Amino acid sequence: MSASRPGSSDKENTVTAVDQRPLAARIGLDWADGHHDLALLPDGSEHVERFRIAHTPEDLREFLGELQRRFQGRSVGVCLEKCRGAIVHALLEYDFVRLFPVNPLTLSRFREAWTPSRAKDDPTDAEALLEILCKHANRLRCWTPDDADTRTLARLTEARRNAVDLRTRLTQALRAELKGYFPQALDWTGKTLTSQLACDFLLKWPTLEAVQRARPETVRKFYYGHNCRRGDIIEKRLQHIATAAPLTTDPAIIDVSVLTVQLLARQIRELGPAIQRYEEEIEKLFASHPDAEIFASLPGAGPAIAPRLLAAFGTDRDRFEHATEVQEYSGIAPVTERSGKKEWVHWRWAASTFLRQSFHEFAGLSIQQSEWARAHYDVQRERGKRHHAAVRSVAFKWIRIIFRCWQTRTPYDEQRYHQALRRRGSPLAHRLHPIARAA
Repeated sequence: MSASRPGSSDKENTVTAVDQRPLAARIGLDWADGHHDLALLPDGSEHVERFRIAHTPEDLREFLGELQRRFQGRSVGVCLEKCRGAIVHALLEYDFVRLFPVNPLTLSRFREAWTPSRAKDDPTDAEALLEILCKHANRLRCWTPDDADTRTLARLTEARRNAVDLRTRLTQALRAELKGYFPQALDWTGKTLTSQLACDFLLKWPTLEAVQRARPETVRKFYYGHNCRRGDIIEKRLQHIATAAPLTTDPAIIDVSVLTVQLLARQIRELGPAIQRYEEEIEKLFASHPDAEIFASLPGAGPAIAPRLLAAFGTDRDRFEHATEVQEYSGIAPVTERSGKKEWVHWRWAASTFLRQSFHEFAGLSIQQSEWARAHYDVQRERGKRHHAAVRSVAFKWIRIIFRCWQTRTPYDEQRYHQALRRRGSPLAHRLHPIARAA
């Protein structure tokens, strides 16, 4: 039977409320790259069945097909670590499978409770996951993926960010390499090494000697052909090219650096159009999404951040019961540890880096666009908090606001929030512009 929810997401979605449908069987699944270990307990049985299946599409399809036939399409619960990876892609193809993800730290602590030696092997983990599902089902939630468009948007936004981060790393490496043998190129290639002009320049003239051998008219046409049309800037560069002295003439340095620079320049040049294609697909999906208006209304959430925030919340309004769950899931909420008279507050380690970045970056941008966000940031700084801690505090408050807008399907209204601050007697109200405070 093909599923009613095809596809999957690499994003770690949170889970929905506990599903009360009876389970025909429960499975603990410990997945790996090469194979998967399973411990299966049919409903009403006390005999645990153990399996190991290879991680191939054929073996997975055969096992899931047999599982479906054996239990006549009735629901089967599968408990596993997190909800991402190739095995999840396969499981989501079958609508009789219900996934119950657990945090890897939960499994680790559960295992250590009964194995103080910390001995670990995959079959034991599969049985531990089965035991968690059987005995602690009331503490688990069934994971439900978003619709296909929202999952696609989530993957696109994360893929775009990864591509941008990769380009940044390559650009930093390129800059460092040029400083070691051809520093003048940093001035002659414009403001950024990610531009088409910079990449083409370094591929055409990777050394000072190469560009000095070129005729001035050739270099001038190159700049004009790359939309650099300021005559004064071009002439200044041509003069500098003619009189520049090499940093080094050592062929052992120059020859290797040329190969490295051209390799990096080619990769950076290819990433530009790829990132643009990501952005075009994101823009198209976001514009047609029913929740786009909510996230587009947030001050500071432009074409890059707004889709990321939408994907973070998803479309299932039952996924989070309270804004606190979003604050904790995203890693924005701090963790307080107490032992005796000691207390330690730190940020949450077990959280998605990309998700935390999304809220943190949005909060930083909102400080420039939202008056109350600026006021709250200033208060935190006056209390002695560093920049990033103050921005996280702004993000903490934003999540509560966005959660409310998301639940009620209402776009954000800055003036309305200012009025709410005044009604509650918030200290921030005294820092707002008088026009914004007027009711």
